[in-house]
Amino acid sequence: MKQGLLERLKEEKALALEGGLYHQTQVKLAFNSNRIEGSRLSEEQTRYIYETNTINIEPDETVNVDDIIETVNHFSCFDYMLAHADEQLTEEMIKEFHRLLKRNTSGERQEWFRIGDYKARPNVVGDLEATSPAKVGTEIRKLLAAWGASLCLRSVSKTRSSLSLLIMNTSCFTTVA
Repeated sequence: MKQGLLERLKEEKALALEGGLYHQTQVKLAFNSNRIEGSRLSEEQTRYIYETNTINIEPDETVNVDDIIETVNHFSCFDYMLAHADEQLTEEMIKEFHRLLKRNTSGERQEWFRIGDYKARPNVVGDLEATSPAKVGTEIRKLLAAWGASLCLRSVSKTRSSLSLLIMNTSCFTTVA
């Protein structure tokens, strides 16, 4: 019987297999996702954090501490997604992703920045104005309803950017620059 992607990722995680698909996914997904959000860490630095829980920087290089924290948080968030991949995607789960990604960052110290909840302030994504804070909950619920009750993370992962599209279209969380 052919092993599915989710089963393979879970198996490799349980085995702590180095260099496998799970390992590569952790590094590449954290690097690319964080780079989109403005992280200046290189893929090699991301890999080093994942593999050794340390970071190597050049003598004259500076690194934003939030970039490091969010990278480590991303690894935990990915594990959370794997553990819940067969469950229906919910608002609570989306908010938990945000909480996991942003915990212990400088945003947590800002009163207006709502870790694990929808944004309180308007924002833009690129040149596009995002959904207003007052409408985010309603828009997320509409998107989840439009996708149907059978939507789970396993099915989201089959459509490469569906979850990113969900978050970007509603821009439900404000990021700290």
